[in-house]
Amino acid sequence: MALPPDTAESFVREVDENLRRDQMAERAKRYGGLVAGAVVLFLVAVGGYLFWQHRQQLKAEAGTEQLATTLQDIGSNQAATAPARLDSLRQSDVDGVRATAGLSRAALAVQQGDRKRAAAVYAEIAADDGLSQPFRDLATVRGTALEYDTLKPDDVIARLQPIATPGQPFFGSAGEMIGMALIAKGQKPAAAQLFAKIAADKGVPDSLRSRAVQ
Repeated sequence: MALPPDTAESFVREVDENLRRDQMAERAKRYGGLVAGAVVLFLVAVGGYLFWQHRQQLKAEAGTEQLATTLQDIGSNQAATAPARLDSLRQSDVDGVRATAGLSRAALAVQQGDRKRAAAVYAEIAADDGLSQPFRDLATVRGTALEYDTLKPDDVIARLQPIATPGQPFFGSAGEMIGMALIAKGQKPAAAQLFAKIAADKGVPDSLRSRAVQ
């Protein structure tokens, strides 16, 4: 005997709902563990990142404080232990602390007459691909200026060419040394063109622009 239309529709809906309920239960049983595991892994990853970020902040604060104290001691002519302290800070995981400690260590070596040590530190900073480019470029410029008299003109040009681009932070300093190297090679027209670019670049310090004009 056939069911009335309303009853038949109600029966079909009930069967569909039961079927969907059974399917959802089966899926939950089958994949519930995987979903729960994924949620746990996500929470662990987030928690680990936040913990790492907090530790990095603490390291940065501690390293910055130690660096400031060391530089203050150097300024007060109390530099006896400064080299060792700066060398220790050069191992920091914090880029800014590591770079500033290295640049300060090289400058202190120059002040103490140890140019070989200073050049080595500048070279290490320039080669540290974990540091941002401005730190590395600054180390390259200072290291080249320190060793300029012992370098061949071609070596000076090759080392500084990537930095001597108008608009770059150290264009003036790098360009000036390249210009002098070009003069040493007898390439005065090329040097004149480079000095003209330096003189016209308003981002270059006035002292460098003045020398370029001369």
